[in-house]
Amino acid sequence: MPGTRTHLVCGISLGAAAWYALRAAHRFDPSPTSLAALAACVALGSVFPDVDTDSKARRFFYAALFVLDAALLLSGQVRWAAVLGLVAMLPAMGAHRGWTHRWWAALVVPLAVLGVAAWLFSWPPPSLGPYYAATVLGYASHLVVDRLF
Repeated sequence: MPGTRTHLVCGISLGAAAWYALRAAHRFDPSPTSLAALAACVALGSVFPDVDTDSKARRFFYAALFVLDAALLLSGQVRWAAVLGLVAMLPAMGAHRGWTHRWWAALVVPLAVLGVAAWLFSWPPPSLGPYYAATVLGYASHLVVDRLF
């Protein structure tokens, strides 16, 4: 079974290939900051399906959620901290290679996360399209690699 490193390498490689192809076709040329955010989306998408196991991905995921939850609490956003806490429990509601390893999850999980971010921070949804695509690409690479090995 592939590990976290394998999923990261495959996801980031696929993301880099997609970026290169789009850039070569003069379709997409993001700023360095946007490119870093896109790489983070691909990387997170490529390891998210394994947050239902005792893995590096799980430890990273929950550490990031802890920091975000603490920031929400410190800024007085108690309601959003509670919502984040509920969402953080979702991966635990299933067996390994359960719902997190379904094709529909590759479409729904990034949509839900970016949709909430758009709503919370008043970002226009169309501007999140590339980030959604990058996250789906990373997530899909995880599912493909798991089926190959």
